[in-house]
Amino acid sequence: MTLYHFGNCVTLLYVPHYLTYKYANLSEYGAFWKCIQGGIIYTFTQLCKMLILATFFPANEASITTLSLTNFLKSSVDLADIAGIYVILQSIPGKGHAKVMTAGIGWAGAEILLTRFLLLWVGARGTEFDWKYTQKCLESNINLMHHIMTAALVWLWSRHDLSKLQSKFSPFAAVSILLLLSVYRSVIIDSLAAWLLIDPWSIIAIKGVYTIFLGLIMLKYYTRLSTLIGMY
Repeated sequence: MTLYHFGNCVTLLYVPHYLTYKYANLSEYGAFWKCIQGGIIYTFTQLCKMLILATFFPANEASITTLSLTNFLKSSVDLADIAGIYVILQSIPGKGHAKVMTAGIGWAGAEILLTRFLLLWVGARGTEFDWKYTQKCLESNINLMHHIMTAALVWLWSRHDLSKLQSKFSPFAAVSILLLLSVYRSVIIDSLAAWLLIDPWSIIAIKGVYTIFLGLIMLKYYTRLSTLIGMY
């Protein structure tokens, strides 16, 4: 029974990433090794973040789910993710679609390999069934959408022709705000969950809605810019 549960969790975790890679037609661009390269950059970025956190934010007894200046500053370390994704995008030749999908999938793939596989191998094969492993897998699928969205936002932010879009509100400012909301997603949702005492399933639902909402706004700018520069 525990092996069956482990198999279900692994399927739920890895199959959506594989299907995203397959149906994004990234194999036509020879993107597999670029995804591996993205995973290496992800690993290096996380190590840098850990060093910064260990140096400037030593462990304390304060809850990481409460909204405070310290936790806000800790979450600001995630700005390094934007730099890491930017490096990946700059190292990938080709169209924006291939760049964004390769960076997003490579980043998400490295995340689940480093943060989820060992957790499932040790925990999901335990003698007692626990829903938290299924929740972690669902959360990873939401993170896949989140990382692809973030990669698209970084790509938009780096485009010099973004300002050519006709809009009442500055497209560059809008994309910058979306990037900040993407970076601070965890501290916003975790603080809200701690304040309202929300259960884990509701937290996953909120993360999904939050990601979809930002993604739809991002898609509006991405589609308009792609049309403007003739990228299909």
